[in-house]
Amino acid sequence: MQIIRDREALDAALRDLRVGGATIAMVPTMGALHAGHMALVEEARRRANHVVVSIFVNPTQFGANEDLSRYPRREASDAQLLSAADVAILWAPGVDTMYPNGPETDVKAGPASNGLDGESRPGHFDGVATVVARLFDQVKPDVALFGEKDYQQLLVIRQMVAALKLTVEIIGVPTQRDADGLALSSRNIYLTDEERLAARTLPRALGEAAQAMIDGGDVAELLAKAVERLAAAGFDPIDYVALRDAETFAPLERLDRPARLLAAAKIGSTRLIDNLAVDPR
Repeated sequence: MQIIRDREALDAALRDLRVGGATIAMVPTMGALHAGHMALVEEARRRANHVVVSIFVNPTQFGANEDLSRYPRREASDAQLLSAADVAILWAPGVDTMYPNGPETDVKAGPASNGLDGESRPGHFDGVATVVARLFDQVKPDVALFGEKDYQQLLVIRQMVAALKLTVEIIGVPTQRDADGLALSSRNIYLTDEERLAARTLPRALGEAAQAMIDGGDVAELLAKAVERLAAAGFDPIDYVALRDAETFAPLERLDRPARLLAAAKIGSTRLIDNLAVDPR
């Protein structure tokens, strides 16, 4: 595996990979890789001849009071994982390469950015759309893979690709979970043992609410009940528990089409997000 940090070397390496019409799958990440990321890499290997993984902790998607400085950085161990998974290139640019004119956003996120994390984290999705657009311009992958755990982000990226008429195919990969049901996340390392036990309430509350909705329960009542369960477990603040259309991301008052049940809340100092597919059929 090649570890590349400058554009000239990246362009040369990509030309070599594409000899004979070979295809490239990309997995954009911010590093601190776990089994969820490696599931994306595994799926990427099935989708293309070669896999490129990027690691870049993107400053434009962090707010003023968020954890950019605390975000875990483990490039050496990440590189070992990727090399063992037969990744062709680890693209690890610096901030100066990604933002030669200083950190700024030049891509506006689409309608899927409205509400939920778009409201809780102003400017976050503009930063995501900008950095992903730049990564796609640099690597020009045939296909790119993203985890469904960040479902709103996945829709934002799909809308960005459509708006910019990019040719890359976007694939969502189901959320990977630990044995206790908690969605895998780089931020889980911040949880204390006590917080980890309490955090299991998040997927359980969502799962029970989703099943009750499928069984015909009132959506508003079930959302309120899920919020109560999270509060009782020690989550504070609870940013949202919401039901959204799975394709348009419009808010839903009743379950009459494929949907996503989403939540974001803090336990201790760690903000967790999760979501489940909810289909009335």
